[in-house]
Amino acid sequence: MSDPLPEVIWEPPADARRTSRIGQYLDWVAERRGAPMPTYMDLWRWSVDDLDGFWRSIVDYFDVAEARGAPAVLGSRSMPGAQWFPGVELNFAHYALRHGDDGEVAAMAFSQTRLSATLTRGALREQVARARRGLLDLGVERGDRVAGYLPNAPEALIAFLATASIGAIWSSCPPEFGESSVLDRLGQVDPKVLFVIDGYRYGAKDVDRSETVAAIRAGLPSLEHTVLISYLDPDATLADAITWDALVAQPGSLKCDPVPFDHPLWILFSSGTTGLPKAIVHGHGGIILEGLKGAALHHDLGPGDRFQFFSTTGWMMWNWAVMTLLVGASFVMIDGDPVHPDLLEQWRIASEAQVTHFGSGAAYHTACARSGRHPAQEYDLHHLRSVLSSGSPLPDDGYRWLAAELPPGTFMHAGSGGTDICSGLVSGCLLEPTRIGEMAVPNLGVAVYAFDEQGESVVGELGELVVTEPLPSMPVSFWNDPGRERLRAAYFEQYPGVWRHGDWIRFGSHGGSTITGRSDATLNRGGVRLGTTEFYGVVEALPEVLDSLVVHLEDTHGGMGELLLFVRLAPGAQLGEELRARIAGELRGRLSPRHVPDTIVEVPLIPRTLTGKKQEVPVKRILTGASAASVTSAGAMENPAALDAFVGLAQERAEVAA
Repeated sequence: MSDPLPEVIWEPPADARRTSRIGQYLDWVAERRGAPMPTYMDLWRWSVDDLDGFWRSIVDYFDVAEARGAPAVLGSRSMPGAQWFPGVELNFAHYALRHGDDGEVAAMAFSQTRLSATLTRGALREQVARARRGLLDLGVERGDRVAGYLPNAPEALIAFLATASIGAIWSSCPPEFGESSVLDRLGQVDPKVLFVIDGYRYGAKDVDRSETVAAIRAGLPSLEHTVLISYLDPDATLADAITWDALVAQPGSLKCDPVPFDHPLWILFSSGTTGLPKAIVHGHGGIILEGLKGAALHHDLGPGDRFQFFSTTGWMMWNWAVMTLLVGASFVMIDGDPVHPDLLEQWRIASEAQVTHFGSGAAYHTACARSGRHPAQEYDLHHLRSVLSSGSPLPDDGYRWLAAELPPGTFMHAGSGGTDICSGLVSGCLLEPTRIGEMAVPNLGVAVYAFDEQGESVVGELGELVVTEPLPSMPVSFWNDPGRERLRAAYFEQYPGVWRHGDWIRFGSHGGSTITGRSDATLNRGGVRLGTTEFYGVVEALPEVLDSLVVHLEDTHGGMGELLLFVRLAPGAQLGEELRARIAGELRGRLSPRHVPDTIVEVPLIPRTLTGKKQEVPVKRILTGASAASVTSAGAMENPAALDAFVGLAQERAEVAA
């Protein structure tokens, strides 16, 4: 008996095969292969069964000239360590900058700190050439790391592309991060140059970052140069720093140095659940291919389109938005409080910028749904063709609200991927219906399945989300992990040779999928992944706190959920309002506002395993209704009685809820 199909909330238009980019590509592939390709799922099966044929088709279809006719697509297929297009040299910046006339729009920037601005393709190319020259004059060479402590502003885009054009390696943190969060990340990669701002405005509040910048600079012994962008105060200065204007003062040639296919492009960071955030290295070639495929074929983006997705420079969605330049689309940037002066600010910007493709986290869509507001009635959204939800599962009422509120025919879809691959694994498709609660299809070239504990593929039941064949945008490495031992432990330990992503997923027999949450201990708050180790480093630095544990309880309705911090206090300390406020203030200042817990609870002991690991997942499961005996073995615990307080709290919460 087949599994029941969820309700269809969006249907492909009758002419989708002819008018969509995925439909045109599907017909091109069918003609080229001399074999019919009736449906998307037929195309997907071919794309994972014949990796060589599929990725050569991407190279040819999107004119990745350097890789055309390459002797091999995969020099090695092993995971980790798959080697794509050996011997091929190219550069991401070239492909991001090759599209469009000089007068076309490349990016639009909306900020609460300064006036909105439009960057044409000609201006972007010129500014990248100037910044490239400035970086070269500072001694930046291939392989050097260049970092940004920057908002989602044009300078971040320009600095990144200039860095990539040299073959140097980019990494960034948003200015809302405190010094601990920044140094935990950038301190791993030893940047030579750091771009910073003096401060920014968040909503109606000015945030001075001068002291934090000083602490970050002091904590990076590798740093040779700092470039200051006077963002909040046009007259801001910084000792021993170069101004942005000075960096880009001299014209330069727009040269993009060819680098090997897997040469590092950027370093992204994981949430830091089990230690320092993982420094994830992606290569030029893999990001080019994934960007072309994902932006054009899954999101239907191309020349003339404008893509908006609220993100800081610390989330992979910023990098993905930059990747839309690869297909000639424009990048709409937002910096500041995304719901200031009111909840519909993102929709207002979409109207002003004439956005064609709008994306946001599921929590934002859910908040809009519950507000009783009607963005399509309050703003002109007639340019809108597509709306994406990502970051966390979208609840059923979120799907229904979007379908009811958006202009008729708007493609409404959800997707899921991750920082680890800087791309998507499952998503929507213009050739397949969108069903409530589902991602419609597995992405092209992604051999994605649900595995049970025995490593067998399952359909119709929850399993570990796995990828059984290599992807071009899988990490080239972790930084400072030459033997790939940490990379192997992170993704390939449970199923050797198979990528385990860390999500629970259920596939239907029709190809659609539902992700129910993380299968590891990562906290996901409003679509932003937060690491437990970051919390502990700040909280346990307070003299009153001996030990701590943090869990996040997801909201089944798609909201922000509840972040609970448990603390074991030093003798004589009391968890009064003063200490609660100090804990919250430290987390807000040193990490970010998202790290501030909703509830702080004192417990006598923090549960740990015999090897000293904190037991976040068992605690979370107890608080959501599981018995202590079912979530952990007493013999594996340092002190089994440590769970008693959490069992009691779960009972109290259940009684209140009843």
